Amino acid sequence: MVNGTMMQYFHWYYPADGSLWKQVKEKAEEIASMGITALWLPPAYKGKEGGATPGYDVYDLYDLGEFDQKGSVRTKYGTKEEYVEAVNALHEKGIQVIVDVVFNHKGGADEKERIKVIRVDPENRNVFLGGAFDIDAYTKFTFPGRAGKYSQFIWDYKCFTGVDYADDLKESGIFSIANEYGEGWEDVIDTEKGNYDYLMFDDIEFRNPAVREELKNWGAWYLDQIHFDGVRLDAVKHISPKFFNEWLGYMRSIKPDLFAVGEYWAPGELPLLLKYIDATEGKMSLFDAPLHHNLCNASKLGKDYDLSTIFNNSFVSVRPELAVTVVANHDTQPLQSLEAVVEAWFKPLAYALILLREGGYPCIFYPDIYGAHYKDKRKDGSDCEIFLQACRNLDKLLIARNRFAYGMQRSYIDHPNCIGWTREGIDEHENSGCAVVLSNGDDGFKDMEIGKRHTDKVFTDFLQNHNAEVTINNDGWGRFYALAGSVSVWVIKN
Repeated sequence: MVNGTMMQYFHWYYPADGSLWKQVKEKAEEIASMGITALWLPPAYKGKEGGATPGYDVYDLYDLGEFDQKGSVRTKYGTKEEYVEAVNALHEKGIQVIVDVVFNHKGGADEKERIKVIRVDPENRNVFLGGAFDIDAYTKFTFPGRAGKYSQFIWDYKCFTGVDYADDLKESGIFSIANEYGEGWEDVIDTEKGNYDYLMFDDIEFRNPAVREELKNWGAWYLDQIHFDGVRLDAVKHISPKFFNEWLGYMRSIKPDLFAVGEYWAPGELPLLLKYIDATEGKMSLFDAPLHHNLCNASKLGKDYDLSTIFNNSFVSVRPELAVTVVANHDTQPLQSLEAVVEAWFKPLAYALILLREGGYPCIFYPDIYGAHYKDKRKDGSDCEIFLQACRNLDKLLIARNRFAYGMQRSYIDHPNCIGWTREGIDEHENSGCAVVLSNGDDGFKDMEIGKRHTDKVFTDFLQNHNAEVTINNDGWGRFYALAGSVSVWVIKN
């Protein structure tokens, strides 16, 4: 048994130079040596601006960097051939591949259609403003560069619930499309903005059976082309859970062990995540947005944050088997739409909390390993330059997860400024077992039980933050330490 660890191997501002797939191939061995067991790769298909955009503005799901469309053959990350080579390199090193699947919307339509719409209040999508009227909207996708290869399906207005632009009026807004599949929006779990079915671009109509069939056909085709091991499902809060029940059921009829994690980003809203899990019958894991919210707050409040509450209302605390835990991602990084940054001083503590405990499936973020540098505009339009430094000791924390974080867990999350836990270890992993202590205030310590199997053994701090040596007594207890604003991981002395 080896502890699984996922890595999001990109960030929003990764250079649009077609180099990512090549880098993945070149670094496959290095990634495996870190203890990474699965790599979450970005959307691999053509976006509405071709090779310039990250793929979340999906244009053609079948174009993996193979066709001259939207101004380029390659995607932001490279060509289809390079993508296949990268996936093969990962599989050769025993690393699973998690692909990013964006089903909520499409952008960059090839043709306009004259369609009937109703204007919608953007702050309450259940409020329709006036009666139906006609507009010219870009809703027809014919993919002329692909010319029907792999699929001859044509997307038109019947495949969408709404659009955000009336071309003849030169007007942006939210316009509900009047079609034969029901009035207004689809039923979704989230009641933010009244009904949060509509997010952006041309919103896909999952009530249309032809759409559902095409997306199942595409899923089977994609699996045949790439042989991925799991899917990260984008923006699931905006999509009916009924669709994912159908789609995942179909995909698992082909690949029974297919892993799935959904992005239901609702910080501080654990009941919504649990409601979605019920609606999808446990078919997918979810990112633990509530825990990320706690980590973010803890990093900003410092010693004023009560660490004994760090797991309160977290998804991992109630459904650990379905929780994917994160410290950062491409949406929460600086200057992005859901910006919520865990401060640098707290990141080693945050990663210890998700990597060294038994609950959850941790996912680390590319810049926290490699750093990042980029420029963008703030919400007020001003220019901003961002330098993200690699997270201190994250490499050691990954090693600690791989070598030591096994066995019975005993938690001592009982103090506002100093908490800890132990993992007793297992025979399968020689010299496994660890004691973790972290403090957001002054120097601290925890008296903790690690098990009688460790009697008389000497423990030292694997991170080398603290220079003490701890000898385990006859009852299997020891006094373990952490410096102010720091984390220590105590393991058997070499």
